[in-house]
Amino acid sequence: MSLSALRVLCVDDNRDAADSEAMLLEMIGCDVAVSYDGASALAEALRFRPDICLIDYNMPHVDGCTLARRLKKWRPADSIYLIAVTAHGSDDVRQETTRAGFDRHFVKPVPWHDLAGALADVERALGRAELVSAQRVLAD
Repeated sequence: MSLSALRVLCVDDNRDAADSEAMLLEMIGCDVAVSYDGASALAEALRFRPDICLIDYNMPHVDGCTLARRLKKWRPADSIYLIAVTAHGSDDVRQETTRAGFDRHFVKPVPWHDLAGALADVERALGRAELVSAQRVLAD
């Protein structure tokens, strides 16, 4: 098993939401980067090479679905897991995020247990050390 932490990119134009998400993820051992818009997120993803991106759906200029499509195109051979974290939960928006390449769709406020469960699933899929899983056991 790999001992490396999950690399997570948090993308949200609401700085408080992105920063809070990042702080929680760092507390459970994730390596985290933050971007506050879609354009800078793409540049940060090229530099940071995240395993997972938590992306807000509704952002100005480059929205979450456009960013997701670009990220999937940029890393077609690599596994990059995209999770929509948004205030929009309608069936239409969920279908749109699925078509854009998101692997999961969470509606804000996301229950911590649900997000941690998704991260643990990604750890297992990547053959990681399951650091998030261990933190979940301690928290339960």
